[in-house]
Amino acid sequence: MSGAFVLPSTATVLSGRFQPGQAAAELLNAIPDRIWLALAVLLLGLVLAYLVGVLNRRLLRRAGVPEAIEGTAFERTAREFGTSTVRIVAKLSTYFIVAVTVIVAFSVAEVEFADLFWADLATFVPRLFVAVIVLIIGIVVGDKAELLVTERLREIKLPEVGVIPALVKYSVVYVAALIALAQVGVQTLALVVLLGAYALALVVLTALATKDLLAAAAAGVFLLLRQPYGIGDEVRVAGQRGIVQEVDLFVTHIETDDGEHVLPNHRVFRDGIVLIRE
Repeated sequence: MSGAFVLPSTATVLSGRFQPGQAAAELLNAIPDRIWLALAVLLLGLVLAYLVGVLNRRLLRRAGVPEAIEGTAFERTAREFGTSTVRIVAKLSTYFIVAVTVIVAFSVAEVEFADLFWADLATFVPRLFVAVIVLIIGIVVGDKAELLVTERLREIKLPEVGVIPALVKYSVVYVAALIALAQVGVQTLALVVLLGAYALALVVLTALATKDLLAAAAAGVFLLLRQPYGIGDEVRVAGQRGIVQEVDLFVTHIETDDGEHVLPNHRVFRDGIVLIRE
């Protein structure tokens, strides 16, 4: 067959006319050019993947991402496995480049099965990468939102407040999961309907569970606008007499002889307040 590589015969080897260098050259010449090109693409892609991973890791660190997500549940879990969120994202970008490189290399090499799956893989791999990144971002943002809401509501002495941070976290994660599933082609219409029902139920249940909180906020707006008393005033409210230390949207802090009392603003508004002038 013309152009095919033929192994040297036994007689040629025994006669001493066999030259290893010539055989190697013939073997290399027998390899199609497309294979060499595919190997070059693969090597270039691996180098590029490594550089992209290093660059992404440095950019995320310079952007202050490690400090911004410090203390989140995802970051703590990653630390338990000896890694971090930044490293995970950087490695995902590296794996994405490697996957694309392998697909391109198979296509260049004209491997039979590559032509069958090329169109689907070329579309699915980027979508999968985006879906994983969106899901990770959603989890991290949800954890961070939970921490921020917890910090903001720490001084509010109402039992209903404790459920709000968890609701915020899982709402963010749920939306991120919807976007991620849509990226990989999963039909999310039922999940979107479920999200609407969840949002409606969340509004109703939140209104019922936090009715005292909403009442305190409404009373707090009135008190902050009218300012019937201020910091440093001596008052009597709800059977407590003391000095006003702080007034915010939800509660009023009053220091008495036996300690500091935190009164919900709706209780102050309902029971009335006596401003003592001596």
